[in-house]
Amino acid sequence: MIEFHLDARSGLSPYLQLIQQVRQALRLGFLSKGDQLPTVKDVVARLAINPNTVLKAYRELEYEGLVAARAGVGTFVTKTLTDDSSLAAHEPLRADLQDWLAKARTAGLDDESIEALFATTFRALTEATSGATIEEEVR
Repeated sequence: MIEFHLDARSGLSPYLQLIQQVRQALRLGFLSKGDQLPTVKDVVARLAINPNTVLKAYRELEYEGLVAARAGVGTFVTKTLTDDSSLAAHEPLRADLQDWLAKARTAGLDDESIEALFATTFRALTEATSGATIEEEVR
């Protein structure tokens, strides 16, 4: 079962963080079809947040077709975002990323600095790639 956590520094609202964590767990194979999400009551007790926040996240996930709520029973995963073959195919990338993270640690970067470096690099690459695509479409 997934254990949610909130990061006040993320800039994302708590309900979006919950949604993001479920999507990531589905993508990485940590949650499978049929798995139960924590009850609203459990999430509220663990994170000290408003029950409506959890309900909003679960409703959004249900709207996306990723989970289904069963009255009096709980909320269950109905769809995954990956398959076993794609996870295996990404293993070399995971190894490269682990090497990069080890180099970042050796260079003296802390978690926050690593996250900032990754996020800014990712955004810059995404913007450069999307900009090139737009230019190609104009031609």
